[in-house]
Amino acid sequence: MSLNPQRAEQNAMKIHCLMHVPFEGPAQMADWAESRGHPIAFSHLFAGDALPALDAFDRLVVMGGPMGVGNEDRYPWLSAEKTLIRSAIEAGRSLVGVCLGAQLIAEALGARVSRNPQQEIGWFPIRLTEAARTHPFCQDLPAELQVLHWHGDTFALPPGALHLAASEACTQQGFLVDERILGLQFHLEMTPTSLRTLCSYCADELVAAPYVQSAEQMLAVSPVRYEETARVLEVLLDRLAE
Repeated sequence: MSLNPQRAEQNAMKIHCLMHVPFEGPAQMADWAESRGHPIAFSHLFAGDALPALDAFDRLVVMGGPMGVGNEDRYPWLSAEKTLIRSAIEAGRSLVGVCLGAQLIAEALGARVSRNPQQEIGWFPIRLTEAARTHPFCQDLPAELQVLHWHGDTFALPPGALHLAASEACTQQGFLVDERILGLQFHLEMTPTSLRTLCSYCADELVAAPYVQSAEQMLAVSPVRYEETARVLEVLLDRLAE
């Protein structure tokens, strides 16, 4: 099955990435942006960086982090970030959310975020939903893919969203809204380096549980797995409307 990304001629797209912790960055998404000629700017919220103005970006990328969407008492910047996400949605911007980022976008779209029945950390398969398999956005994507998970919370499907994928441990693994808003609970952007960093910073979360792998298990996967997830990520980012 061919996974050639759609690479139509296009103008450079201004991307702004919101980071909640220093150890969860865009990784493969930054590589994709560079390969397409899209400049990418950052707000390191954990370091007190200012949020961007709406006219400063065409696509907002919201990364993950160990905090929850309701932890505004511990992370006051979450409140302003939520306002920016809602404003970006209302202004017709393109958005991509990963893990916590997907939960924040789902909440902004009116969906509930809650604890998942199982903590899910490690390489586990996701499967496209029937609706996703027949949708043009997911054309030629593999029906099942091994991806890296690292989460304890989940989101409900936002109103009007296309439910993209599910796993054995988590029903809601991704959504698409208006062909321009993409939320992914899992981490297609992961690289061997970024996974080693995540395992180091969040080692305390690697407890014995049905869907939690050890750092050794996660880091032992073949480089081919990262290549597979990077190809799917490229396709999704290319197809997402500006």
